[in-house]
Amino acid sequence: MAVAPRLFGGLCFRFRGQKPEVAFVGTFPIPSCDDCERRRTAMAAVAESPAAAAAAEDREPQRKAVPGLESQRRQIENGENGRGHPLRAGESWFLVEQHWYKQWEVYVQGGDQDPSTFPGCINNAELFEDQVNWRLKKGLVEGEDYVLLPAAAWHYLVNWYGLEHGQPPIERKVVELSSIQKVEVYPVELLLIQHSDMDTAHTAQFSHTDSVDLVLRTAQEQFLVSPQEETRLWIKNAEGSFERLCNTRVTVLDAALKTGQVVIMETRNKDGTWPSAQLPAMSSASEEDEDFQGQPGICGLTNLGNTCFMNSALQCLSNVPQLTNYFLKNRYLEELNFCNPLGMKGEIAEAYADLVKQAWSGHHRSIVPHVFKTKVGHFASQFLGYQQHDSQELLSFLLDGLHEDLNRVKKKEYVELCDAAGRPDQEVAQEAWQNHKRRNDSVIVDTFHGLFKSTVVCPDCGNVSVTFDPFCYLSVPLPMTHKRVMEVFFVSMAPRRKPEQHRLVVPKKGKISDLCVALAKHTGVSPERMMVADVFSHRFYKIYQLEESLSSILDRDDIFIYEVSGRAAIGENSREDVVLPIYLRERTPARDYNNSYYGLMLFGHPLLVSVPRDRLSWDALYHILLYRLSRYVTRPSSDDEDDGDEKDLEDKDNLPKPGHVAGGSSQDPGTEQAGPSSGVAGGSRAPVDNSPGPSHWPQRARRKHLFTLQTVNSNGTSDRSTFNEDTHAQPYIAIDWEPEMKKRYYDEVEAEGYVKHDCVGYVLKKAPVRLQECIELFTTTETLEKENPWYCPNCKQHQLATKKLDLWMLPETLIIHLKRFSYTKFSREKLDTLVEFPIRDLDFSKFVIKPQNESAPELYKYDLIAVSNHYGGLRDGHYTTFACNKDSGQWHYFDDNSVSPVTENQIESKAAYVLFYQRQDVVRRLQPQPSLSDPPASPACGTPANSEFMDIN
Repeated sequence: MAVAPRLFGGLCFRFRGQKPEVAFVGTFPIPSCDDCERRRTAMAAVAESPAAAAAAEDREPQRKAVPGLESQRRQIENGENGRGHPLRAGESWFLVEQHWYKQWEVYVQGGDQDPSTFPGCINNAELFEDQVNWRLKKGLVEGEDYVLLPAAAWHYLVNWYGLEHGQPPIERKVVELSSIQKVEVYPVELLLIQHSDMDTAHTAQFSHTDSVDLVLRTAQEQFLVSPQEETRLWIKNAEGSFERLCNTRVTVLDAALKTGQVVIMETRNKDGTWPSAQLPAMSSASEEDEDFQGQPGICGLTNLGNTCFMNSALQCLSNVPQLTNYFLKNRYLEELNFCNPLGMKGEIAEAYADLVKQAWSGHHRSIVPHVFKTKVGHFASQFLGYQQHDSQELLSFLLDGLHEDLNRVKKKEYVELCDAAGRPDQEVAQEAWQNHKRRNDSVIVDTFHGLFKSTVVCPDCGNVSVTFDPFCYLSVPLPMTHKRVMEVFFVSMAPRRKPEQHRLVVPKKGKISDLCVALAKHTGVSPERMMVADVFSHRFYKIYQLEESLSSILDRDDIFIYEVSGRAAIGENSREDVVLPIYLRERTPARDYNNSYYGLMLFGHPLLVSVPRDRLSWDALYHILLYRLSRYVTRPSSDDEDDGDEKDLEDKDNLPKPGHVAGGSSQDPGTEQAGPSSGVAGGSRAPVDNSPGPSHWPQRARRKHLFTLQTVNSNGTSDRSTFNEDTHAQPYIAIDWEPEMKKRYYDEVEAEGYVKHDCVGYVLKKAPVRLQECIELFTTTETLEKENPWYCPNCKQHQLATKKLDLWMLPETLIIHLKRFSYTKFSREKLDTLVEFPIRDLDFSKFVIKPQNESAPELYKYDLIAVSNHYGGLRDGHYTTFACNKDSGQWHYFDDNSVSPVTENQIESKAAYVLFYQRQDVVRRLQPQPSLSDPPASPACGTPANSEFMDIN
């Protein structure tokens, strides 16, 4: 029969039958050995007579009874809380010196033996190195130097026998290492140091299973640093280098901390910087700003070299109130995800947090984002170096990186995407959002993520697929014109007429023939008598066919359109005339060991010249070219004539037809015949009368020639005296000038002259568009491109289906990316269309198709808080930012280091590239509640705050 328990100084005895059960209540006082003699006597009495023990208990009712020796042995050796107790992680066990324990065993096993075997107080002196620090000796072995007792057994012995005066109990934790439970006899001893006092170290012991966070809290307590202050730890490695302990949630074992290792704690400065991050070269600058106090958030970012794109994106993101508050209040520290394989081990989030804390400390006019730039380049190789990039691309990377680094989901589960399959939109949307949140849950999702409805329709079977997909920003297209403005140079066949510059409006998806038709309206020349070429570096980069697309011509290309004979065409043997591409080259002496080598260098604008096919002699071509060049090439006067050479009077070979060699062939290799390399245009025969000009010139048999003619390759760099039989290439002709002849007879200024047609002054005006039009265009049904077809599950094949995107749910902060940069296979351009966007009350109620809450219109209205601007074109440009300060409501213009206040009417411009809008219910939620004595608060980002409070750079 069980009776009520009796409490004796922490031991609770509950009697069941004749055997007492013992349990702990509260904490045992540790008796000292001052009473050892009395205890020896008591123990002897217990051994000799249990009745005497009962009498002693009656005489001292306030003291707990000491069990008999056999009962002691059973409790310590075999009891539930004795040495046989299984090891459980986290429980405490105690070390007892082996010699004392063996003496105790002899004592309790002797039963009624001589009381002189009494072991006395527990004495672990042999286990310690000294009597001051009480550090355990190295290399102690269980069973030889000590025994291990669970906490209950230890407290029994201490209560019965006491502990040597001044000795600390040797308590150790049970840890699980490599799936094995063991008592950690030797914990890790770390030397804790504060960054501000590197000479003072504090020794602290930690279990291998303790968290690094416990090490941090211990250091904070030791150095009297408030838990509210932000601190972080570094370890000093054996080679003397330092390494951050980023993840404080891991154990001392996982962090590979070892006994004797130095752990340094540093505390963030008031200006948001870390003491360890201040380089010596920056010390003078930091001293200048030491007493600076300005408006938090009004801080420039130094351009490190083409990093304005990064600065612009950072300034926009820094002025998103709820995200910045999240970092300033250190909520990110609890959510850093160091184990996410898709993340950056928390480094991007920490680097961004450092930047935000510095910018919003109010202690900096400008900061250098070097560490952040290095981190970005480390995790995104496309941003390595100092090339120009896109602010929206960096923003996309940064939002994704921050999300994964702060993802509250530590282990992502597999989620299968499900089609609507006829279910109600509300049900499918809710399921899609829940599935998204099962894998993605962070402050970025809370702030920036919304939901699309995507509807795809198969053009063959009519199958409709409806899915709901999350988004982080809207990339909206700009309404594009179907026209394109192109600048070209028209080269007439009339030799005295200078080339004309024309500005033509052509279809954006037109052909080369459309370009000729547009030019014909200005010149009166038939399109059939035009040939279009891309001229680059004094040569024909490409000669276009009429059916080729205009998209292959870039805006930066130099396009020349040549008038040719109506009977002429390149490479067509059926026509009566052939068009020859003509290059101009000058012989230039290139010094070598014997000064005998002459090089050839291209110059001037090349020509396309029509030549009658049946008059293709070198002499005829010489006179035709002399006529075509007559505007800037002077004919020799009578004083310049010479007697020539008799062999020059002989008729020369006709020019080769396309695909044949010029100057003879292997069947007719006459050495006396002057080929194209002879340097002489032979014969006195002029072109037939129907060719312009030269047929009416007075002919002389002996006349000095200004230049020589040579067949060359398409680049004009290699002379071609022979052709392979299988080569049917268009012949290119080079006009080679001697330097002296060119200087005397060639007018370079006149040759480069051109006139501007009246159309060059015309400007194709672009009407401004409203932001709402861009959003409407975004939600318009479109047909998928050939490069991105949709697989229809019904047809079992890829289809060019129609797709429509609708807005279902909008985020707290909506990022709108204006797609100003257009990239196609053949062209790239930037659209400088003015987009008119509202500063306040951007209403999305007509765009959101989810059933709306009519009582909360602010859920669909947004106010502008930041704009990323891009000035310039595709090759070069500059990024800046307009942003509204969350505390003052004042708009500022951020241009790298420079920051200046602006008014709202300065924000809208053609440079606007990425827009940040804040939902109005969030704006009201974030506004501080004014007290009764405060004046009414102005609307967010409204009228400028008191400028006397701000220190503007």
